[in-house]
Amino acid sequence: MSLQKEIERRRTFGIISHPDAGKTTLTEKLLLFGGAIQTAGAVKNNKIRKTATSDFMEIEKQRGISVATSVMGFDYKDYKINILDTPGHKDFAEDTYRTLTAVDSVILVIDSTKGVEEQTRKLMEVCRMRHTPVIIFINKLDREGIDPFILLEEVESELSIHTRPLSWPIGMGNEFQGVYDLLNRQLRMFSPNKTSIADEVSMIHELNSKVLTEEIGNDAAAKLREDVELIEGVYECFDESLYREGYLAPVFFGSAINNFGVQELLETFIRISPSPKARETEKREIKPDENSFSGFVFKIHANIDPNHRNRIAFCRVVSGRFERNKFYTHTRLGKKVRFSGPTSFMAGDKSVIEEAFPGDVVGLYDTGTFKIGDTLTEGEDIFFQGIPSFSPEMFRQVVNRTPEKTKQLEKGIRQLTDEGIAQLFVKQPGNIKVIGTVGELQFDVIKFRLLHEYGASCDFQPMNYYKACWITSDDNKALAAFISARGHHIAYDKSERPVFMAESEWMLKTTRQAYPDIEFHFTSEF
Repeated sequence: MSLQKEIERRRTFGIISHPDAGKTTLTEKLLLFGGAIQTAGAVKNNKIRKTATSDFMEIEKQRGISVATSVMGFDYKDYKINILDTPGHKDFAEDTYRTLTAVDSVILVIDSTKGVEEQTRKLMEVCRMRHTPVIIFINKLDREGIDPFILLEEVESELSIHTRPLSWPIGMGNEFQGVYDLLNRQLRMFSPNKTSIADEVSMIHELNSKVLTEEIGNDAAAKLREDVELIEGVYECFDESLYREGYLAPVFFGSAINNFGVQELLETFIRISPSPKARETEKREIKPDENSFSGFVFKIHANIDPNHRNRIAFCRVVSGRFERNKFYTHTRLGKKVRFSGPTSFMAGDKSVIEEAFPGDVVGLYDTGTFKIGDTLTEGEDIFFQGIPSFSPEMFRQVVNRTPEKTKQLEKGIRQLTDEGIAQLFVKQPGNIKVIGTVGELQFDVIKFRLLHEYGASCDFQPMNYYKACWITSDDNKALAAFISARGHHIAYDKSERPVFMAESEWMLKTTRQAYPDIEFHFTSEF
């Protein structure tokens, strides 16, 4: 198959939501409909499976949350689907933000019983920044929730995006009977089935037909006719180009845990969502159909298999064809690298691949060579942009509880911070290690993984810092003088770049005023 055809048949997207909206459940059900798995269990149904397929880290199983991005690929009809299931918890938002650099579109899951929540707003801000196309799946229609029209108004006002329903619920909670497919004029009756594809009764109906009334009853039929008339009067026809530009979000309703409404979502998604798009470097735009391979690392994960102390870099293929055992240029290090066992993913399962194409995510076994944001090419000296680290909001000093395991602790902290779940700063004198995060839960995850994966035990001692800012200056002497004068507040990141550790907003403001030659950066990309 030609490169262009391989590109056109690929769909790479992320699934995002506020915690507990049903994101991981929806991911699993998409795999079910795609034939990638035969039986799916609700996340909390221990009789079927103890955990969702995409939650493969031990701490995720214990807490019932996703804290790492999972990558899953499967074929559906003539398409190759790549799903990136992201952490929903706000403490791991930075991992989600970076993952959004590796996708071409997004499915946003909203809980119909709760509406738009805090994390949903933040994630949509990132999507708007990148003009990422968004499809909205309103979940949990089998429970009593917010009126669909009120919910759509809330979505438009809170998320600053226009919506267009492409399916519509018939009832809700105990009275939920199914959805009406507005695109295909098709009625799908609700038949709950948590473990396999439901046998949905699917018949095409004219809304004014007597058969519709017989199927769902007089009151429900009358309300559906009224709702559809209102939708057609208030909402404009669905415009695919506006969706692809990130201005219009098609909306679907369903119940992911019962496998209902997922198929309509999947069928429409593969038809309207974009194939792999171009990406910007500091020099030029790289188009997917260029013959030369290029890609970037957006995530690093150590110990996916706890039985093997392996480290895998997740590389998004941007252009050309990636081939096993071929030499590529690591542009940051300026050296040639090759990969004998590149892998594709199906949640925790991996398989060696011979080649990959734009849109694919390839797992590259890593011995410490990669950092997040690294670029691979066939020789061109470029760096893909838009994969920064953000200034942390919480700071803790690492206190070693097992001095005999100092080497394991050092290695573990380095590897875990390489994954991007936290940032490491080192202060001198004393080689004091400071972990910076955006949330409390990250410290729990680091502590848990250090103990269970590296056999090292530590505590975290709070540090009174407000913000960590990377500092630069066009005047090297001025930068050196600042570091000397403010040495007590200077630390260095893993790339040995100086960072100013401000103890308060007031201190940061007055310091910036006192040193106009110094630039203070709130992300690592400057």
